[in-house]
Amino acid sequence: MDSEPNWGGLMHDEDSYQLSIVIPVYRGEQCLPSLIHEIATLAECNTSPAGNRYVVTEVLLVHDCGPDHSDRTIEALCEQYSFTRPIWLSRNFGQHAATLAGMASTSGDWIVTIDEDGQHNPADIGSMLDRALSDALQVVYAEPRNSPPHGIIRNTFSWTAKAISSGLLGNEELGRFSSYRLIDGEIARTLAAYCGSGVYLDVALYWIAGRVGRCPVLLRSESRQASGYSYRKLVTHFWNLILTTGTRPLRLITVFGFFSMALALAITTYALYGKFVSDMPIQGWASLVIVVSFFSGSILTALGVIAEYLAVSVGIALGKPLYIVCTKPTRAAPEKS
Repeated sequence: MDSEPNWGGLMHDEDSYQLSIVIPVYRGEQCLPSLIHEIATLAECNTSPAGNRYVVTEVLLVHDCGPDHSDRTIEALCEQYSFTRPIWLSRNFGQHAATLAGMASTSGDWIVTIDEDGQHNPADIGSMLDRALSDALQVVYAEPRNSPPHGIIRNTFSWTAKAISSGLLGNEELGRFSSYRLIDGEIARTLAAYCGSGVYLDVALYWIAGRVGRCPVLLRSESRQASGYSYRKLVTHFWNLILTTGTRPLRLITVFGFFSMALALAITTYALYGKFVSDMPIQGWASLVIVVSFFSGSILTALGVIAEYLAVSVGIALGKPLYIVCTKPTRAAPEKS
């Protein structure tokens, strides 16, 4: 790591907005140092494009126990930059839980959540703050003006997931969420204090924030070769979003049930018409197999969704913690020779 000055004793104007940055770290051994180096320029008083003065007073690096040696990188950065603070989780809890763990320890007027991979440009924070102040917003999401630097399959999946979540939430604006967010400090800390296990962060923000907006930004390429999210994790991530949107999926099951009843009535009408009006032969076993298969699938689908809701509720009732913070880092397992 190149030698850098120790950013200690940084001065800032009392009239400046104080910002806290939360970075969940899963696989940041290679990309995290360059990101913190960029943020270091914001640790002194800055002026946004609209003339608002702001300063980043702290950067919380939440170690989510990834497979690399991010813990050692975090320790080195905290020695090098006085505005950085580590938060050590006992095991891997996921990006949203790690983000909430960081929010709970912040003290800034505004909280910025940013990914470790370098896609998000810290220079856009000033524009996001301007948008929040000019429109009296409580949450500002970064809205990419370019396509995310991923493959076509992942981008298509992401677009579909956000479209479905918009319909379930009943709010098209919030459906265009992003992990690059600017949140009112009181809102973020209150959310981190009561948010339970299994709750999707952006859905929880929608519960308590009434004024949500967006700010256009340009995404950069990831500074690491492999993404921290596999397709299996993305599917799990999306399913958690569905389960925490409320009771709308259950209502969809009710609608699906009425549709099934209407379809059964239509099949019955068609069979009776073919039997008594036309000369078309109706094979009894064929219609029986179709009806039984369709409604068996409908019932199993409904029971499966209800069971998932019960699993989430049982996890909350049993007191499953959203995250556990430790006083020392959880080291990655040594590589086998």
